[in-house]
Amino acid sequence: MTFLDAHTHIHFPAYDDDRENVFARAKKAGVKMITVGTQYTSSESAVNYAKTHKGDVWATVGFHPAHFSENWYHDKNEQAEKERERLDVDALRKLAGEPEVVALGECGLDYFRLQSRTNADRTLTDADKKTVEKQQEGFSAQIELAHEVKKPLMIHCRAAFPDLIELLHTTHYLLPTAPGIIHFFSGRKDEAKKLLDLGFAFTFGGVITFARDYDEVIKMLPLEAILSETDAPYVAPVPYRGKRNEPAYVTEVVKKLAELKNVSVEKMAEAIARNAKNVFGVEV
Repeated sequence: MTFLDAHTHIHFPAYDDDRENVFARAKKAGVKMITVGTQYTSSESAVNYAKTHKGDVWATVGFHPAHFSENWYHDKNEQAEKERERLDVDALRKLAGEPEVVALGECGLDYFRLQSRTNADRTLTDADKKTVEKQQEGFSAQIELAHEVKKPLMIHCRAAFPDLIELLHTTHYLLPTAPGIIHFFSGRKDEAKKLLDLGFAFTFGGVITFARDYDEVIKMLPLEAILSETDAPYVAPVPYRGKRNEPAYVTEVVKKLAELKNVSVEKMAEAIARNAKNVFGVEV
């Protein structure tokens, strides 16, 4: 049985000391993976890693919405450099043309850390307005790039689903029939239905093994719209909760998905493999 970690970051600095051991554990567990870029340097390293692990690893290139935020912070697990990067569409375009690249992203919208979320009246501060504007402009630019290079989207969205859905409705004509996935989906059931109607699939990770907030959405979605992920090194599943996550642990996610969908683990893994081929064109 083969599994897919459709959204991981094995190329991040969090694995610099033991990356090949982590990969070996994934391979032993039958796990293939898509390693995801979050700005130019991490996108470049994702592509380079996929090049040296052909058939087992694919890459995405993109610019994460958090890098547009006025209150940006340096995550040492993500990038070694302490300098903030700026979106360079031309640089991403060159990377996106590599055959190992199967999607544009992760890109999208993230309002979770907006200062106004803690205000009683939710009035956007000037800094928040700038963040929202930059995120929406950056996401739109990456949608256009995805259209240009004819690849689907790997979308990150947190606390911003109404704006995301509106923007995707506006630009839907630019996207392929299988337009991509909403990674680590955390929205409501009605939001999932709207995105499903637009043709999107959804990935779920380790959080579903210890939180019940996602059960109803997963039960509602058809098998044809579900993929598994880890988002490693973040959010490890039970029984590894609290540890650094890694691609091999996606097997626990698939087991939980199978339970929630009332199918065998084998059937769930087979459905995920079909969905990966449909969205990304990869053979798992």
